[in-house]
Amino acid sequence: RSSDLILSRPSWLWGAEMGANEHGVCIGNEAVWGREEVSDEEALLGMDLLRLGLERGNTAEKALDVIVDLLERYGQGGNCMEDRGSFTYHNSFLIADRKEAWVLETAGKYWAAEKVEETRNISNNLSITTKIDREHPGMREYARRRGWWDGKKEFNFAAVYSYDNTARLITSGGRYCEGYKFLKKHKGSITVETMMQILRDKESGINMQGGFMTTGSMASILPQDPNLPCVHFLTGTPDPDRSVFKPFVFVPNIEQLLKTTSPTFGPDDPVKKIPRFQTKPDRRHELYIQREIAMDTIEKSQKKEAEVLELLKALEKSKLEEMETVLQNVYFDISEFVDLFPHSVEEEIKAYK
Repeated sequence: RSSDLILSRPSWLWGAEMGANEHGVCIGNEAVWGREEVSDEEALLGMDLLRLGLERGNTAEKALDVIVDLLERYGQGGNCMEDRGSFTYHNSFLIADRKEAWVLETAGKYWAAEKVEETRNISNNLSITTKIDREHPGMREYARRRGWWDGKKEFNFAAVYSYDNTARLITSGGRYCEGYKFLKKHKGSITVETMMQILRDKESGINMQGGFMTTGSMASILPQDPNLPCVHFLTGTPDPDRSVFKPFVFVPNIEQLLKTTSPTFGPDDPVKKIPRFQTKPDRRHELYIQREIAMDTIEKSQKKEAEVLELLKALEKSKLEEMETVLQNVYFDISEFVDLFPHSVEEEIKAYK
């Protein structure tokens, strides 16, 4: 049986950029590039691997096992953008559950995994260096044959499989570096609000703007006490600085989240036709549309902008306080969570209007 999932995904494809399952496993992925050539041939996208890991893995390490097994059997490749042009990449993954977390980074079918000991982040570069807790059995020999590693020096995955100077990863000022610094700054006192603040930061480039704008954000609370629910906060909309992180908890009888689900087009979807991506239908869901209308309107009035953003801020604060109360009380009514996310969406839409 496949696990129940909550996903944040590009509307045109099956996989996801981030998500969680009913067992408290969370995965997010990032695009990475390096010495190994990226395949244009259709295979599994990193986003497909992420979803399959969540469907089949009830712990972080089991999800990792699923991903690397599928990577070995089917490979990764294909266009990662709904466009006639080709945008391809390898993938890195941050995988966590209530008890542990892993970073998994790939180059073609080869991979290395690092078990997280303190704080860890990923971005658009390989970041596993010499602490390699698991690896593809042929990874080192392949690198030696390609002339990337002499077989004598200490093996550094990022240095061998990419062109980056790994000594500068945490000093270069890029998104990875800035994320690393934020986590170190808040080490020992990181809350879900801390993570939301980091994800909203534009100056660092973490909250991306322009052509590659941040299109969705997620932060989760994974209590070590199994009697407490995992709480996942998702925006479902671009630019977290102007979006609401809304809570979701897995309970029985939850129905499809219709107002944050993009429309489908069946066999007529241009993604499913060969050649692909010849046209691009309107895939916006209702929350996305209402937010877009509101953002266009408030840009013309500073007063209106302040009012709307204050309403969104108050809504998010109320949801955070509600979830904090739940997590402080082992005894709670799970039926209250069935409509938790949909009701939050309705309140957000009301704020936009």
